[in-house]
Amino acid sequence: MGYVFDFKDAIAYEQWLYHPRNKLFADLGKQLMCDMLLPKQGETLLDIGCGTGSNLLSFLEMGVEVTGLDPSPYMLDIASKNVRNRADLHRGFAEDLPFEDNTFNYSCLMATLEFVEDPKKAIEEVSRVTKDRIFIGVLNRYAIKGIQIRIKGIFIKTIYNHAQFFSILELKKIIRTILGDVPVSWRTVSQFPLATNKFTFWIEKSHLVQKCPFGSFVGIAVTLIPRFKTRPLELKYRAKQTAGAVTS
Repeated sequence: MGYVFDFKDAIAYEQWLYHPRNKLFADLGKQLMCDMLLPKQGETLLDIGCGTGSNLLSFLEMGVEVTGLDPSPYMLDIASKNVRNRADLHRGFAEDLPFEDNTFNYSCLMATLEFVEDPKKAIEEVSRVTKDRIFIGVLNRYAIKGIQIRIKGIFIKTIYNHAQFFSILELKKIIRTILGDVPVSWRTVSQFPLATNKFTFWIEKSHLVQKCPFGSFVGIAVTLIPRFKTRPLELKYRAKQTAGAVTS
């Protein structure tokens, strides 16, 4: 089942998200996700681990039809107030999605894979319900910030004590094991310390910075390829004889 945020976690997350510095880096992550998914107006998207609905709001502004899923009823309660009636919200788990195959054009797992019980099953499920492209956003195992979080967890209990961390190579290996040789691209957000808004957005958009394998936040986009085989159908047809036809 993985870790499910309780009431205190949900309130703390919402407060953390809207702190000016945290909001800046959250916005950078969302911008990276939108740039890598490139959804169009009227297309459909599933946000797995939608939390309090921050990502849903971003996609709604783009004219995307969104659906959110989260295992925490407390997160969903806040998300419902934030998005109102503009999104379908479901309680459920990434490893067992309550949707038919190929339901959505796009899906995303933003800071979600760290908290699921079975990451491979979660990726299998999201691939099943998605037609075009998947975005997976995680904290980088080998980034300085990721290391700091794990060290802090030795002395202070945080939600990250329940998390598992991934590197770019680890995620690509899992994806290729499940989906085969599909197109996979990655970028990062470095989260430079002491950066101002204008400076941060300018430098974080740099291709060189986004291809740093030690950035704090990793975004991976997976382009899905249909994996079914087709075979020709044998059509049985008997020609009708017409009047006056010559037979030998």
